[in-house]
Amino acid sequence: MIKNYLKIAIRQLRKQKMYAAIKIGGFALSIAACLLIALYIHNELSFDKHYPDGNNIYRIVGAYHVDGFDGKGVDWPAVMGRTVKADFPEVQNFGRLMPNSLFRGAGSNELKRADAVEDTHEEGFAYADQSLLDILKLPMVYGDRTHALAEPFTMVISKSKADKYFPGQNPVGKVMYLNNDKSKPYKIGGVMQDISKTTHLNYDFLLTLTGVQFWDGEQTTWGASNYSVYLLLKPGVDVKTLQKKISDGIIKNYYIPDMLKNGDKNASIIAGALKMYLQNIQNINLYSYDIHDGMQHGDIRFIWLFGAVAVFILFIACINFINLSTAKSANRAKEVGLRKVVGSQRSGLISQFLTESLLYSFFSFLVGLVLAAVLLPYFNTLASKSLAMPWLQWWFIPIILISAVLIGVLAGIYPAFYLSGFKPAEVLKGKLSIGSKSSVLRNGLVVFQFTTSIILIISTVVIYNQMQFILNKKVGFEKDQVVMIQGTNTLDNEVTSFKNELLKLSSVQSASISDFLPVSGTKRNGNEFHNEGKEKIEAGIGSQFWDVDADYIKTFGMKIIAGRNFDPSLKTDSQAVIINQSLAKKLNLTNPIGKRITNYGAPRLIIGMVQDFNFESLRDGIDPLVMHLSNSNSIVSVKIKSGNVENTLAQITKTWKNFSPNQPIRYTFMDERFASMYADVQRMGRIFTSFAILAICIACLGLFALAAFMAEQRSKEIGIRKVLGASVANITSLLSMNFIKLVLLAIVIASPVAWWAMNKWLQDFTYRITISWWMFTIAAVVAIVIALATVSYQSIKAAVMNPVKSLKAE
Repeated sequence: MIKNYLKIAIRQLRKQKMYAAIKIGGFALSIAACLLIALYIHNELSFDKHYPDGNNIYRIVGAYHVDGFDGKGVDWPAVMGRTVKADFPEVQNFGRLMPNSLFRGAGSNELKRADAVEDTHEEGFAYADQSLLDILKLPMVYGDRTHALAEPFTMVISKSKADKYFPGQNPVGKVMYLNNDKSKPYKIGGVMQDISKTTHLNYDFLLTLTGVQFWDGEQTTWGASNYSVYLLLKPGVDVKTLQKKISDGIIKNYYIPDMLKNGDKNASIIAGALKMYLQNIQNINLYSYDIHDGMQHGDIRFIWLFGAVAVFILFIACINFINLSTAKSANRAKEVGLRKVVGSQRSGLISQFLTESLLYSFFSFLVGLVLAAVLLPYFNTLASKSLAMPWLQWWFIPIILISAVLIGVLAGIYPAFYLSGFKPAEVLKGKLSIGSKSSVLRNGLVVFQFTTSIILIISTVVIYNQMQFILNKKVGFEKDQVVMIQGTNTLDNEVTSFKNELLKLSSVQSASISDFLPVSGTKRNGNEFHNEGKEKIEAGIGSQFWDVDADYIKTFGMKIIAGRNFDPSLKTDSQAVIINQSLAKKLNLTNPIGKRITNYGAPRLIIGMVQDFNFESLRDGIDPLVMHLSNSNSIVSVKIKSGNVENTLAQITKTWKNFSPNQPIRYTFMDERFASMYADVQRMGRIFTSFAILAICIACLGLFALAAFMAEQRSKEIGIRKVLGASVANITSLLSMNFIKLVLLAIVIASPVAWWAMNKWLQDFTYRITISWWMFTIAAVVAIVIALATVSYQSIKAAVMNPVKSLKAE
C-alpha cells in the first residue's frame, strides 16, 4: 500500500507542476530560514556551557536604584572577593577579572617578544587572579594551570597567540614587553587552549593580579570598584538564600561602616538603593542586556524574537500548502468518490493524502538544506557570526528527519481530513461546488500571511529611520573628518612632539592627545564629586573624570557656554576643571565658574562649562562629566580638512614613520567608530529586512497560485461576462478586489501590533524617533502593490482569454 501511495503522490506532483513548485519552493525557503535561525539560536544558547563546574560558578551583580535611575553593574572593590569567601562558608573559591582599559595593561596593547624589534597591536587583555583559572578549569597546552599566574608579572596566553609569536616552541618562561615598557617584563606562565568562541570571556591574554596594586591602598579600599568577581559555590547551595545573605551582610557590615567613616551622605540610602545578586555563568550571555559590564553578549529577547519569526515564516509556508490543497479540492473530488465506491476506507484516503504531504515535505527539506548551506555565508555576515552547517553532528540528521515528518503531518492533516470527507453520492452527481470560492478558512490564512509580512515591513521601516536618526543627530561634538591614531603611548615622551609635527601639515586643522573620547572602545573613569565643603553634608554625584589636553575641546568642536578653555601656560590650570551642563545641574550650580568641586582630593577650580554632548550610546542620556589637564596618551585625534583625504593620510603616515619606524601606524575615523556603537541596531535592521522580503515572497507564492486557481474556476463566469460586454479592466478588477480586501484587512490588524512592538523597542533609546503615520502608509502601499502585481498577471491572463474556449462545452 505504501508503494501505491507513493506512486499516486508522485503522479499528482508531476500532473500539477506549477502548484507543486510553489508548495515545495515556499516550504524550502521557509525551512532554509528556520534552519539558519535555529543555528543562530543554538549558538547563542551554547555560550559558557563548557566549564566543568558551570552550574556552580556565579558572578556578583549589583542592581541599584537612586533618584529614579535604575542600573546594573558588575564592578566591585578589590577586597570584595576575599571578603565574601571569608564571611560565607557556602563559597568555595573566588576569582577576580579586571578588563578595564583605564588601567595600563588591560584592554589593548602593543606587544612584542623580548628579542623582537617591531611591536604588534593586540586586543583582548585582562587582569585575572590565579584562582580564576582554577575556578574555570581552563585547559592548558603548556605550563601548570595551578601556578600559571601565581607569580608577579606573569601572564597566560592562548595557543593561537603562542603559535603566532613562538611558532613550534614551548613559550613558558619566555619574556614579552607591553607597550615597549622594558621596566615591566612579563613572563609567560602558561599557554591555554584557545578560549571557545561561545564564551563571554573573550580574552587571549590574562595578566596576573598577583602583587598588583594600582595605587596605595587600592587592594583594601571599599571606595573604588573596578573588578568583576566570580564565585565557585559548594554543591547543593541554595543560591537565592545565599545572595540575600551576601547582599545584606556586605552592605551592612562593610559598605555602610566605610561610608560613615568617610562622611559619605549616601550611607543613609545605600541599604535601599543597592541589591546584590548572583548570576550563573551560563546565563551571562543572554541575560545581561541591561547590565553594564563592558562585554559583548547576546540578548534573550532577540532569541524569542527570531524564534517567533522562524515559526511565523514556517507557518506561512504551511498555510500555502493548506490553501492550495483545499482550493484544488474539486480536482480530487471525483477521485475520492470513485475510490470510496470501490471500497476505499476513509483511513486509507487520509493515509494517501498524508503520504503526498510527507513527500512534499521531504522534497522541501532537501531543497531547504541546500538553500541554507548556500545562504549561510550571507547570514553569517548579516548576524556577525561564524556559524557552520553541523553535517557531522550525530543529532543533525535525526532532527531533520523528525522535523520533515512532523511538518509534513501538520501541514497535511487538515487537507487530508477535508478531502477524505467528501460523500461519493454528491461528488458523482456533480453537486460538489467546484473549489471553495469564499472559504473563510482560506481567507483567514491569507490575512494571517500578509499580517505577518506587514508587521515585518513596518518594523524594518522604523528600525531604518531610528538608525538614520542616530547617525545624523547632532551629538554636541564634531565626529566627521577626525582621524584617531592609536598606539601612540609607545612613543613615550615624544607624543607631544609627534602632535606638533602633525600640526605643521597644511591639511591638519587641529590635534589632541587623549584616549578619553566620546565613542566606544576608549577609556572611562567614574568618580564621585561634591561641592567644596559639602562632602559630609550632601550626597556625592557620580561623574566621568577625563584626562584631556588644551586642544581637546577645539579638536572636537565642543561649545564652551561659560568660562574659558584650558591654558597650559597657567600653572593653576593643572588643578582646574571644565564641566558639562549635566554636572552643573546635578550639583545645583547655576553659575559654576569660579566654584570649586572635590573628589576626595584637593579642590578643583571650575574655569569653564561645555554644552552637553553625547559621549555614550544614544540609548542612554548624558551623564555628568569633568575634564582636567592630564596625560593619557594612547590616542592622538587629528581634525583634518576636507579635500584630498588620501594625501593627508599619507602625510600623517610619513610623520608617524619618522617617530616609530618599527611599528605600523593604526588609525580609524571617528565617525566610523561612532557608527560601530550601533552595529547591533544595524544588524537587527538588516535581519528584519531579509525576513520581511522572505515572508512577502512566500506569501506571494501562495497568492499567485490561489489567483491562478480562482481564475481557472471562474473561467466560465468570465467568458459569460465577456460575451455580455465586460471589459478587460472590469474582469481584472473583479478578480483582484477580493484579494486586495484581504490585504487591507491584514493592514488593519498588523498596524496596531507593529506600533506596539516597535514602540516597546524604541523605549531602549533615550533619543528616539516618533512612530509616524507615513511609516504605516509605506508598508500598506508596498503590501498592496506587491499583492496587485502578484494577482494581476493571472487576472489579466484570464480576462484576455477567448470566451469561446471556456464556453465551448456548454
